[in-house]
Order: sequence, then C-alpha cells, then structure tokens
Amino acid sequence: MKKQRLSVGLLLIITPLLFMGAFTLLQINFEYPDILRQPAGYVLERFAAGGSGLVINWYAMLLSAMLFIPIAVLLQPTLSHPDAGQPSMTWTLPLATVFGVLAGVVQMLGFVRWPFLVPSLAAIYRDPASSAAAREATQIIFQAFNQTAGVGIGEHLGYLFTSLWTVLVGLAMIRSPIFPRWLGWAGALTALGIFAGVLEPAGLALAGTINAVAYIIWAVWLLATGVLLLRLGKKP
Repeated sequence: MKKQRLSVGLLLIITPLLFMGAFTLLQINFEYPDILRQPAGYVLERFAAGGSGLVINWYAMLLSAMLFIPIAVLLQPTLSHPDAGQPSMTWTLPLATVFGVLAGVVQMLGFVRWPFLVPSLAAIYRDPASSAAAREATQIIFQAFNQTAGVGIGEHLGYLFTSLWTVLVGLAMIRSPIFPRWLGWAGALTALGIFAGVLEPAGLALAGTINAVAYIIWAVWLLATGVLLLRLGKKP
C-alpha cells in the first residue's frame, strides 16, 4: 500500500503540473483556448507558424490526458483500503474509476488531433501550390474534427466524466479518516464548476469562465491530494 500511495501520489503531482505548464504555453504562444472560436483558416495559419514546438506542446497536453487514466485506476484501491474507511461506499469507488478512465480517454481523443492531424492540414493550407479547393477542404476537415473530437468528445464528454469522477472521489475523501474533510469538500465543489462547462453549448454565458476557473482549482486539488499521499506513503 505504501508503494501504491507513492506511485499515485507522484502521478497526481506530475500530471497537473504537466497540464498547467502545457496549457500556459498554449495560452502564450497559440491564443488558446480563445483561438478555437476563430475561423479555421486563422487557426491553421497560427498553427503552422508555431512550428514543431507547438506540436510538442500539444503532445504534452495529450500525455497529461493519458496519465489521468492510471490515476483513476490506482486511486480506487488507495481509497478502498481498510484504513481508508470506505465499507459503505464500495459501489461508488468502482463507478468513480469507470468515470475517471472515460474522462482520460475522451480527453485524449480530443487532444490527439492536434499533434497528428492538424500539422498536415496546416501544411496543405499554407502550401503556395495548394489550390483554392484544397485550402477550403482543409478548413472543412479541421472544423469537422474541431466540433466532433474537440467540442463534442474532448470538451463536453470530458467535462461530464471528469466532474463525475471528481465528485465521487471527493465524497469518498469526506468519509475517509486518512484524508482531511476539507480536501473532499473542495473536490466535490470543484466538480460543480467543471460540470458547468457542459452547459456552455446551451448558451449559458458564464459557463466557460466558471469551467476554466474550476479546472485551475481542480489542478491544485490534484496536487494537494498527491502531496498528501506522498506523505502517507512515507510514514512507517
């Protein structure tokens, strides 16, 4: 159990740091996430101008989503261990794991287009030899993937499954003697802010802002959980 706590604790520290670092660089170098609301041609131009560094940046975002999958899997036995005091929540923890794995998978599917598909589209769009029809086709393809893989799968489903995982884990922490209750409540409340992103397509004006702020708090919450598990893992 000590080794398991150390492992998941390290992942809970590395993953949000990787995510926040990659996200911050995208904000600075790619106008992310505001650029996603710009015309496809503008996005492709800016992506091509970013070069290989921008591709690596997006791969880091993809990796952060991939790392969330083992976090969801490893955290379940940590929370369900006898000294975690969860006998009455046995069904919720496996459910939380399912939601956590799904969250990692759908966000991975949302990010994967950036380091693998978009570079080819951007190259065709900026190629002087490309015809007007070819350039128009790249914009249509980009917009189609942006709406389905990005908005539909990565964002909408990602927000839904992440919020469900977070609220279930937060409730488990509240009932656990090894976690401070405030940490559990912080997770549960943060889940509500993440879930607000699901309502953005319905026209809720503040949904995007609430979701963005909640994700920052969520990353800090993951870090705090990771630090706590490292401390627990080092105890004799």
